[in-house]
Amino acid sequence: MTVDAARTALATADWRRRTFALYEEVRAVADPREAHERWREGRDALMARHPASPLLEDDRAGFAGLAVAAYDPRWRFELPILAAEPARFEFATGTDGLVPFERIGRLEVPAVGSLDVWRLASYGGGIFVPLRDGLAGAPGGTYGGGRYLLDTVKGAHLGGDRERGTLVVDLNFAYNPSCAYDPAWACPLAPAGNVVAAEVPVGELHAGA
Repeated sequence: MTVDAARTALATADWRRRTFALYEEVRAVADPREAHERWREGRDALMARHPASPLLEDDRAGFAGLAVAAYDPRWRFELPILAAEPARFEFATGTDGLVPFERIGRLEVPAVGSLDVWRLASYGGGIFVPLRDGLAGAPGGTYGGGRYLLDTVKGAHLGGDRERGTLVVDLNFAYNPSCAYDPAWACPLAPAGNVVAAEVPVGELHAGA
């Protein structure tokens, strides 16, 4: 491994560590609105200054914060994971080969619809819930490839109840994958069971939409 590759690996590991810490802080805050503000500030700081930020160098120079909608409590839920037929999809990456996901259930999200819940069926495991809503690709809307609600293997986890089989699903925390900022990144995007016609105007928006 070259020195540059080692530095990149260390920067990525530190990004993950800081992301886990940020979500741990978010889960500890009782007021969801305050938690959302800390999340927004924390992500802005990482995007602006961290060496593993997906922002291109030209975009960092004038970066003034991510486009995140104001918090709206009507988009926060704690939902049971409902039964769903087994399914699988694989995502091809340039470095890790085919990354497999297995469907473990679905969420019925009020005013949104059904969203599949996926498990990363490889090293690290993790729950993955992407979302592509009706504003995807629209001017002033959301990223055309969709956003992530939960990606627990990378720290994006808002909590839930293990015994009751529930997940906290707060669409105000929907965020863009790294490929929204740098096309060199390969990001798994929302499969058919995570694409909805409903418009979700909260969370991170996309200036380039």
